[in-house]
Formats: sequence, structure tokens, C-alpha cells
Amino acid sequence: MSKTATSNHPASAITLGTSAIGKLLVQYSVPAIIAAVATSLYNIIDSIFIGRGVGPMAISGLAITFPLMNLVVGFCTLIAVGGATISSIFLGQKAIDRATDVVNNVMTLCIIHSVVFGGLTLLFLDEILYFFGATSETIPYAREFMQVILYGTPISYVFIGLNNIMRATGYPKKAMISALLSVAVNLVLAPIFIFTFKWGIKGAALATICGQSSAFIWVLVHFCSKKSFVHFDLKRKWLVGNLVKRIYAIGLSPFLMNATACFVVVFLNKSILDVAGVYGNIAIGAYGIINRTTMFFVMIVFGVTQGMQPILGFNYGARNWQRVVETLRKGIWIGIGITTIGWIVTEAFPDAVSSMFTTDELMIRIARAGFRIYFIAYPVVGCQIVIQNYFQSIGHPRLSIFLSLTRQLIFLVPLLWILPRHFGIDGVWGSMAASDMLAFVLALVTMIVMNRRLHREFATSNQSSSNAAKDTTAPAP
Repeated sequence: MSKTATSNHPASAITLGTSAIGKLLVQYSVPAIIAAVATSLYNIIDSIFIGRGVGPMAISGLAITFPLMNLVVGFCTLIAVGGATISSIFLGQKAIDRATDVVNNVMTLCIIHSVVFGGLTLLFLDEILYFFGATSETIPYAREFMQVILYGTPISYVFIGLNNIMRATGYPKKAMISALLSVAVNLVLAPIFIFTFKWGIKGAALATICGQSSAFIWVLVHFCSKKSFVHFDLKRKWLVGNLVKRIYAIGLSPFLMNATACFVVVFLNKSILDVAGVYGNIAIGAYGIINRTTMFFVMIVFGVTQGMQPILGFNYGARNWQRVVETLRKGIWIGIGITTIGWIVTEAFPDAVSSMFTTDELMIRIARAGFRIYFIAYPVVGCQIVIQNYFQSIGHPRLSIFLSLTRQLIFLVPLLWILPRHFGIDGVWGSMAASDMLAFVLALVTMIVMNRRLHREFATSNQSSSNAAKDTTAPAP
């Protein structure tokens, strides 16, 4: 018999439908933001270690791995985000056994995906890296880094997949701790492996896997304990066809976002190599610096959307439309505020940001122009990301996929085909800014139209439920 009693909910899950939205956003988003900031800082500091300890060409080699890393993350978030969203909706419906099935299925799918994707990629690693824009100067660094990362994908996938479920089932602080643990171990080991042991860029990758291994153990202990609200249950189902389809359907949006980001970065790398000529490798390194900085602020916004996800999913499942709208509205303003700060920092201090990664003057000069052009439209990026993840969190993956594709593929790729031919490398940066602005306008219009429709549906549904309740309580004639 399915567990559905309210008493089965931990206090943190019950409050998703009752506490003030602002309080809940702090409770759920702050731990996710802290974890996102720590992860972003790790990526930045790791790049600094590589740039300072190995050299500017290693930064370029690392930039070449970005599209492949996007694919690695994409095949994981396909499961992690879909599983987290569905588990939140099940909690809103008080279907505890079904949430348990989600945990079991996410664990199984993470292992399958990591073995299949990691194994196939290792077989064709050099060919993939050359396709992504590697040259004879940069491929040794890219290969060394990715070999270690790919061997560690089973650990990475299970950690990321279950950590998302942990946050969605009412343990945001524990999910934050697991991310902080991963980052802390990484930051301690990276300089030792790179500078002391002289392992170069391979040392940075090994430090990454060691950090994720510690978090992997932490997350497994949580879900193996029967004290945890939702945990592994050997008697429940570990691979259910209908549930897997739902996980894939909702997780398809972040997967496509990462997959299209992979395609776009390949296109960017080739565009940069074409217009930069003999300075192509250095220009790709400059893009790597811009990308790391961009992702720092984007990851903070993702921390906000991760905190919003259980609130949105629970209240949408409970048919509480007013709380859904309030969560969305507050999240949008927070997202805009975060990316606006990013715009101010990069417009005011572009050289200071670049100098953290490299001492190469040409790379700093190219990155300066990139920061000033690309970040022009950056303030609205936060709004677009929140809206896109909003549709994903309430179980409307097609809209989320559509908005993801418009920003990274439908708008950006044609612009990259046109603008660099007329404006050189400045056209590359301008294409990214223009696509962000166009995607923001489309996301805003889509949200307004869709929310009006959903509001009418909820009003009709709630009225029908109210009438049915009156009929059942009315005295017999």
C-alpha cells in the first residue's frame, strides 16, 4: 500500500506548502547558491592553478574540453534534474513510495549512463577533441584532462544524480555540504598534485575525481540510512519503464541545453580559430577565461533555480497556483540581480579578472574586448534562465527545451555565421550578446502567455474540486 499520510513528510517537506515563499527561498536557495559558488570558485581556481602552474597553452587545452564536459554533465543532468523534479511533485501529492522508486531508478540510470557514455567517449577521445577544435599544441593537455574525468564518470554521475534528489526531498543543507566537501577536497589536492607532484593538468583532473569521491560516499550514506525520509529500498522497483520515460522527458531540457552548448562551443571555437589566424589558440584561451567567468554567475542563478525547484514542484503538485507565481516572481528578480552584478564586475575590471588566470598580455587584451561586448546583455540572462527552469520544475519540459534551444542554437548559430565575417572576433562576442537578448524577449512572452493559460486551468480545477466537496458534505434531502 502506498504511503500517503502527511505524517510521513519531514517538517522541511511540509513547509513547502505552508511557509512564506521568501523564507523558503532562503532555506532552499542559499545552500544551493553556496554550493554553486563553491563549485564555480573551484572551476575558476582550478583554471588559475592550471594557467599559472602549467602555462597559457594549458588554459587553451582546457577550453577545448568545455564542449565535451558539457556533454558529460548533460547525460548526468538528464537523469538528475528529471528525477529531482518528479520526486518533488510526488511529495506534493504525498506519494512517498513513488518518490522512493525515483531514487532507486536514478541510481540505476546514473550507473548505466556513466559506463556507456564514458566508455564510448574514451574509445574515440582524440577524434572528438580534434572535432571540438583541438590543435597539435593543445590536444596533449585536453587529452590528459579528459581521460581522468571520463574514468571517474560513475562516481561523478551517482554523486550529482543523488545530490539533486537529496535537495528535492527536503535536505538542502546536506546537499550543500556534499558539494562543499567535493570542492574542499579538490582545492586542497589540486595545488599539491599540480605544483608539488608536478602532475600538470592531469593532477587537476585527479583532484576533481578525489573531491567527487568524498561527496559520493557522503551521499550514499544518506540514502542507505533508513533515518532519511526517502532512501534506498531493495523491495521497491529499480528500473520502471514509465518512470524512466518521465525522468527522461523532464530531464531532456537540461540535457539539450548542455548538448546544444557543446555544439555551440564547437562552433565558437572554429569561428575563433578562423578569424584569429595565428593567434587562434590564444584567442580560444581568452574565450576560456570569459566562459569560466560567465559560468560563475550563471551557476549562482542555477543555485537559485535549484532552490526554487522543490518549492515550485511541491506547490504545483498540490495545485497551489498563487504560491507557484510568487516563487517565480521572486526568483526572476533575484536572477536579474545576480547577472547584473556580473555585468558590473566585468565591465569595470576586465583586466583584473583575466590576470587571475594568465600573465599573457595578448590573451588578456583579447579577453578584455570579449568581456565588454559579450556582457552588454548579461543582466537579462538571469531572467531567461529562471523562466526556462521554471517550466522544467512544474513538469512542462517541452517549453523548457524550446527556450533552451532558442538561446543556444536557434539564435546564436546563425549570428555566429554572419557577424564574425564582418566584425572579426568582435562579431563572435557580439553574437553571444545578441542571442541572449533575443532569448530573453522570447522567454518573457512565453511565460506571460503560458501563465495566463495555467491560471485559468487551475481556477477551473479548484472550482470543480470545491463544488465536489460541497456536494459530498451537503445533507441528504
